[in-house]
Amino acid sequence: METILEFLNIIENKGFKAYVVGGYVRDYLLSIKSFDIDVTTNATPKQIKEIFLDVDLKKSEVDKSSYGSLIVNYKNILFEVTTFREESDYLDNRHPSSIKYVDDLETDLKRRDFTINAICMDKFGKIIDPLNGRQDLKNKVIKTIGDSNKSFRDDALRILRAIRFSTVLNFKLDENVIKSIEKNKKYLKNISYERKKVELDKIFVSKNNKYGIELIKELKLDKYLELNDLNRVQDYTDLIGIWSMINPASYKFTKVERELIKKVNVVYNLDNLNNQVLYKYGLYVNVLAGINKGISKKKITESYNKLPIKSKSDIKIDVDTICSILNKKPDSFLNSIYKDLEHEILNNNLKNDRNKIIKYIKLKYLK
Repeated sequence: METILEFLNIIENKGFKAYVVGGYVRDYLLSIKSFDIDVTTNATPKQIKEIFLDVDLKKSEVDKSSYGSLIVNYKNILFEVTTFREESDYLDNRHPSSIKYVDDLETDLKRRDFTINAICMDKFGKIIDPLNGRQDLKNKVIKTIGDSNKSFRDDALRILRAIRFSTVLNFKLDENVIKSIEKNKKYLKNISYERKKVELDKIFVSKNNKYGIELIKELKLDKYLELNDLNRVQDYTDLIGIWSMINPASYKFTKVERELIKKVNVVYNLDNLNNQVLYKYGLYVNVLAGINKGISKKKITESYNKLPIKSKSDIKIDVDTICSILNKKPDSFLNSIYKDLEHEILNNNLKNDRNKIIKYIKLKYLK
């Protein structure tokens, strides 16, 4: 907090107004730790650059120069600094066609999404709340700023953000918000899958994700989000587990995410208590598949812990010994022998004992 107020002071000492706004203030009032630090000011990006000439100015991941934003790294804290502005008509249900800098805080706040995200803090730590966001925090309700229909029509991603904040904070949706979501949910199709996935990920990783998923289903957003198999989700403990049950074709995933989702879908159709399946796919993937079929994590874990081996390195014979027994140099034949040993040990046909393995190799491979 000390560094944040110091940052505001630096800007104000140059003759400008500056306030922390949005997520950090909201979370501060809710006693939630936050690293989401947004600053709103009447200083332009050019003036902010001049003020912080001696600090590390980092570009944001998305080019926000046309929206009057700048990322400032001050004392290893990233501040997103945005100039007071008002926005013109939205043309694509997401972005304003243009912006105009203004010199009035309240005008800037009125362009934002929800009242709980329009609470400010000044350089003295004083809370400034012209749109009554604190009351909505107290009442645990999500309300838009101004007309809900216009808000969601202007930026349809706000529909998902409403669900996300309701989920993460365990707040209810205001009745007007609910009605407006139902009226404008069709516009979700105009939002990029990347942006939708960011919000959905936050909903799915929340400890309260079951509530969020139920909201999506109750408001019938799954159709417009192309989450056609949402009813398959039976367990809510893991992000990959949830996505693997939904398995939407249009969303983009990282290579690691794709591989895990593919494995979970394969293992879903297998016996998650079988030694061979547990060994091949591992505990994590089997747990994700199994719990969505009603098999408890405890039962799968117990079966996994009873495996005689969990990897090839657990087999109690080394390459040199095998080569010595067969009087051969190391080659590709070792792969088939190890696969055979894995199979026999996992099926409890062969004990994982060095002497017994040596005897097995001699009987089968020495001819």
